[in-house]
Amino acid sequence: MNAAAKKADDNVTKLEMEAPTKPDAAPVSAAAEPQPAPAAPRKKRRTGRFLLMVALPLALLAGGAYVWVTGGRYQETENANLQQARISIASDTAGRIVQVGIADNQTVKAGDLLFVIDPEPYKIALAQADAAVAAARLNVEQLRAAYSQAMAQQKSAKSEVDYAQSQYDRAADLAEKGINAKSSLDEARNDLDKAKQQLAVAEQGIISAKAALGGNPDIETDKHPSVMSALAARDKAAYNLSQTTVKAPSDGIVYQASSFKIGQYVSVGTPLFALVETDDTWIDANFKETQLTHMKPGQKAEIVVDTYPGRTFEATVKAIGAGTGAEFSLLPAQNATGNWVKVTQRIPVRLELTDPDAKMALRTGMSATVTVDTGVARGLPSIFGHATAGEHAQ
Repeated sequence: MNAAAKKADDNVTKLEMEAPTKPDAAPVSAAAEPQPAPAAPRKKRRTGRFLLMVALPLALLAGGAYVWVTGGRYQETENANLQQARISIASDTAGRIVQVGIADNQTVKAGDLLFVIDPEPYKIALAQADAAVAAARLNVEQLRAAYSQAMAQQKSAKSEVDYAQSQYDRAADLAEKGINAKSSLDEARNDLDKAKQQLAVAEQGIISAKAALGGNPDIETDKHPSVMSALAARDKAAYNLSQTTVKAPSDGIVYQASSFKIGQYVSVGTPLFALVETDDTWIDANFKETQLTHMKPGQKAEIVVDTYPGRTFEATVKAIGAGTGAEFSLLPAQNATGNWVKVTQRIPVRLELTDPDAKMALRTGMSATVTVDTGVARGLPSIFGHATAGEHAQ
């Protein structure tokens, strides 16, 4: 009897444990009756999610379309480098260096002393040139005296001719009257011929002396060709002496002068070191050919140098290159082949820096990013453009 009762109690306990898992066995209470009400918020939440999923792509599409339509005004490239003029400093005269006034990477101003070549040989050459000028001037004076002497000889010879002519006429008259002998007439004729010959020689002397004076007996001494030649030689000697002192042709930075020392012998025209001009700075930017549609000289631009990433320099488009780099290469590409592939070409654009603070802060060869304001945006595509034009026409 007790075993039966215990078995019955176990069955009841088992039924109570299984009852909550079955829908039919769930107890019905007053609080569980209004459960269908939360279904409405779930529908609103789904609608909001749907609208959000649709609106977000539309917003992105509209924003992208706006950016594309209003974009294209600013053309940018990172293929740009800063350039500064480089001058190869060489000597116009040969000699040994006796003084050096610069060091490598030193900043110099126009007119600053760079180096001095031994001037003594050129001082001697200048003294010789001065002596040659003095000798040429003395020679002109001598030529002028020779001309005066020739004139005097010509005058004396003419007097001799006149005297010999009168003697010959008298002898001929006496011989005709039979008073004088015929030999006296022959002697007078011979004297007259000699006098005429001497007059001819004197006249040739005048011509020669006049020619030696450049055809002008009254010529200035320093206008004579020989004196002018001597003066030119002296000027050359003075120029060579002045070139022994070499000065900076412009403001800049001395570069590659570490091995330039006193005692070094230099030849004419041999490059010694370089001077990078800081006053002449520009940017060479290589734009794609598709970026040059509305680019023109005079447009404003902004330069950002990699060395100073947070600093912007103002610039202006100065010129657009005459062709691509491939056209001016040593071996231009030949596109008339069967395996030709179209590649977007780049054309160099030169920009002039207008920012006064950029001259001393920048160095040649620096990488830069260039942004040019063309002032022209892309606008609507051609299809929409034609449609809009048609509406305005109606």
